[in-house]
Order: sequence, then structure tokens, then C-alpha cells
Amino acid sequence: MKNIKLKICGMKETENIKEISALNPDYLGFIFWEKSKRNMTLDAIPELPVTTKKVGVFVDASIQEIAAKINQYQLDIIQLHGNESVIFCKNVKKLGVEVIKVFSIDSTFNFSVIKEYVLAVDYFLFDTKGKLPGGNGITFDWNVLENYHFNVPYFLSGGIGTTEIDGIKEFLKSTAAEKCYGIDVNSRFEKKPGIKNKIKLQKFKKLLYEI
Repeated sequence: MKNIKLKICGMKETENIKEISALNPDYLGFIFWEKSKRNMTLDAIPELPVTTKKVGVFVDASIQEIAAKINQYQLDIIQLHGNESVIFCKNVKKLGVEVIKVFSIDSTFNFSVIKEYVLAVDYFLFDTKGKLPGGNGITFDWNVLENYHFNVPYFLSGGIGTTEIDGIKEFLKSTAAEKCYGIDVNSRFEKKPGIKNKIKLQKFKKLLYEI
């Protein structure tokens, strides 16, 4: 089975960041959006393992704000969770970071709308279409990804918890998962918004890497 990456998103408190980073996730995500219950307000991110990349999550932010946060937190990747244009994505890449563009998916999603982004980003992230841009805690029907035919690798997101492991195993055997690069988790592993449960994540990581 393919080597799938683990991305843990929505970190916000120093001690919890240290605790979760000890699990050596491939990516830790920090949300810079004031309306989010997981909004990152620390002045700095604690030192992480060298193999863990820092992802900054933004929703329709200005290029100036993103640049400032990259410099302040030494972010490796920018995740764009709003209505950002292709040109905007390209301009973010010029800041010297990788770019993840998020699309919210339901059973009627038309994948042709993301074609213009293919040359502008490094990854896509497919999340469940819900009331909020992320953190809704519900999955979408992954079979719809059979309609994804581009070469850009993607993260699978949206309400994923330990109970989804068997489903992930089955999904990764499908042609729809050919470009699945990583699994993104958030709300299903929380004690409260922004505070992750290390024991649950440890179990999930072990099960994920057994795939």
C-alpha cells in the first residue's frame, strides 16, 4: 500500500503543539482566520521535528497578511480555504512556499472547475461541503473522487476519525485514490476546539501506517 502522509490541522496551544508534534506527523496545520474557533494567536510555534512541515491555513486573506505570517512563523506551506483565484495562488507560490488549494466537495461537485488551478498549486485538499470552511466533522462520499483526473496530488479531508480507517483502507485500493497523497484530520480528534487528543491520534497514526 502507498506511503500516505498524515496532516493534523487546527493546532493553537503551545503545550498541545509540543505533545502532538512528538508523534512526528508529516504536517501540522495552524489556522489564521479570526472567525475560527481554532484561530492561531500564539506569537510563535514551538520547535517541531525537522520532518514535520508547518502549514498556515487562510481564508480569503491578503497576500500581505500571508507573507507576514510566513515570516513570523516560518511556514512551509500555505493552505487556501476561501475563494482564492488562480493568479492569487501563483502569487502565494512566489513567496517561496508550497500551496494547497481547498475545494469543498459534495455529490454534485464538478471537477472541471479546478482545472485552471492545476499549474498554480502543489496540492489540492478535498473537504466536505458544510456550513464552515473546514472543521464540520462530517465526511463526504469519497467515490465522487473517481471523477478526479488531474495529476496534482491531494489530501483527503472532512470528518475523518479512527472509525474511518477501514473505509480509508478500501478507498486507497480504488482508482479514485491514485493521487491521494495524505489524510487530513482535525475536529474528530479534539478534546475541545484546537486541543487534540494525543492517545486517539497515536492510535490513528499507527492504524494509518499499517495500511
